[in-house]
Amino acid sequence: MYELIFRLFLSRLDAERAHHLGYEVIRMLSLVGLGRLIRRGSRPDPVLELTTMGLRFASPFGVAAGFDKRGLAIRGLGQLGFGHIEVGTITARAQPGNPKPRLFRLPEDRALINRMGFNNGGAAAAAIVLRAAARRRDRPIIGVNIGRSRAAGPDDTIADYLESTRLLAPVVDYLVINVSSPNTPGLRDLQSMAALAPLATAVKVAAGATPVLVKLSPDLAMQDVVDIAQFAGRFLDGIVAVNTTLSRSGLATNAFAVAAAGAGGLSGPPLAARATELLHTIRSVVPPDFCVISVGGVETAADVSSRIDAGATLVQGYTAFLYRGPGWARAINRGLEARAFAHVKRGTSRA
Repeated sequence: MYELIFRLFLSRLDAERAHHLGYEVIRMLSLVGLGRLIRRGSRPDPVLELTTMGLRFASPFGVAAGFDKRGLAIRGLGQLGFGHIEVGTITARAQPGNPKPRLFRLPEDRALINRMGFNNGGAAAAAIVLRAAARRRDRPIIGVNIGRSRAAGPDDTIADYLESTRLLAPVVDYLVINVSSPNTPGLRDLQSMAALAPLATAVKVAAGATPVLVKLSPDLAMQDVVDIAQFAGRFLDGIVAVNTTLSRSGLATNAFAVAAAGAGGLSGPPLAARATELLHTIRSVVPPDFCVISVGGVETAADVSSRIDAGATLVQGYTAFLYRGPGWARAINRGLEARAFAHVKRGTSRA
């Protein structure tokens, strides 16, 4: 049903407008009471529960940063079956993001190109919303993804991240340092160890007991991935791999349509192979119990299972949500549950 609605209506809207419409519907679920009814059919089975970073997740599958930039749809997304919601990216200062249009569909690839530019209301405003969300007993795990404000210069980078950390770490379950978005000038330079080590160390100290992870670009050289993973394995609580890519290779979409979309990060199935490659590499150099969140090109329960088999602790998705609709998390959880029960019958572990 959703795919028919998408073809006949949503696909005719500007991509960002369609996303906003869907977001508002999900946000309203909990406000009008429908979410409780939906929750009855979408709640993950207890067989999917797992604990990592000292946190208990109802399902290994969650929403990647980018879908909920305000934190207002956390409860509704949890009622749809997602085990965790990563809000953001949030910056210390409120900012409008890049000029519109800035979100583009590539339907033939079931992919997106975005150059949103960290549009958000700022860390202080987000802290108020997230504090209220965290007080609810029926909520999923809440993470927040923080980035550098566009107004912050190179000498202000650490102070800018620390302002967000001090405001947000006390009101969420985990915090992710985003140094990998392609849509903020100079941000990816922070992935060099010379820049990342002092930044991540300062954020970790400021975050206190709140787990801290770092999100990596798929466009990094593999040796840089290894270096960051080894550092994170010693000093942080986890890695999120990966962000969107600047690559346009292997797309089915007409090259002229791709060029017309312009600059920005590509997400969706074209990213899957690279995301899996980095997952294998990261898992090979971090401790066995270290949290690795895999994101990029995940569409089905089989995709999520494959990432778990490859070493992911948790798995996130975003792009396929726009193509598959509100039943997406439920479908993935049901597939994971069938897999888990099959393993139990064989006397093997879920993972």
